[in-house]
Amino acid sequence: MNSSVLYDAPGPRARRRARIGSVLALLVMAGAVYVVVQRLADRGQFEWELWGPWLDPSFEEFPLVWNLVREGAVATLVAAVLSIGLSLFFGVLLGVARMRLGRAARIPLVGFIELFRGLPVVITIVFVWRAFEELDVDLGPLPGGVGLWYLVIGLTLYNSVIIAEILRAGVASLPSGQGEAARAIGMTESQVMRTVLLPQAFRVMLPALISQLVVILKDTSLAALVGSFYIELLSRGNQISQNLDNPIQSLFIVGIMFILINYALSKLATWVERRMSRSYTGSDALTTVDDVVPAT
Repeated sequence: MNSSVLYDAPGPRARRRARIGSVLALLVMAGAVYVVVQRLADRGQFEWELWGPWLDPSFEEFPLVWNLVREGAVATLVAAVLSIGLSLFFGVLLGVARMRLGRAARIPLVGFIELFRGLPVVITIVFVWRAFEELDVDLGPLPGGVGLWYLVIGLTLYNSVIIAEILRAGVASLPSGQGEAARAIGMTESQVMRTVLLPQAFRVMLPALISQLVVILKDTSLAALVGSFYIELLSRGNQISQNLDNPIQSLFIVGIMFILINYALSKLATWVERRMSRSYTGSDALTTVDDVVPAT
């Protein structure tokens, strides 16, 4: 029997109870799914007239629907790419600044981070939208339209502080001897942070960072809830459902599209993580002080 230092291996009676509980849970879930499907069928939600505009090219609306979806998907990806890039850039700056500044100097920075970390992201987006409108700030010269930048700035404000905290936690998780050894051979604080701590911290925090990037992409859909200033994928889905009177079908397919996009992003990020791990483990390790400070 396998055992663990954290818990005792379950005995025959515990395993039997676990199997019975699993079977009962599956039966309850299957019953709930059956009830939902049956009620949808009774209300005609599986009629082909409701699904056809999305799935059948013979319908007149089919090309119009997918043209709108394509425009919405492009708008979602543009907002997500901009938000991810800016959030990473400002998140790293905020994280490094919080670790480098003195106690008194970082009080305003900590206040800024805690403020936007505590606000729901939808409130941040609405705040940016209304603040720019009330202050009459002209974002027209920027490419993509003002609506895009309301969404991007709101997402950047929220996610950059989250990434800053992820970075700080990654650096804090490293052994203290890493920085001490670098300082002992004469590196400046900037060199220690840039060449020793940050590269290792990025590897440590990569799983959390990947999850946050997926969250950023999903949060672009909040533009559909706070106003019509930016028409992304979910907004297009709402428009289509209102015109075709099939909200369940339209939002179901849009939801599947979000799942596929997020899955592709997760796989891409996992591939990058593996590449980084291989390049890190395949690099030559520094074994002597002479590798860092050549002898004169």
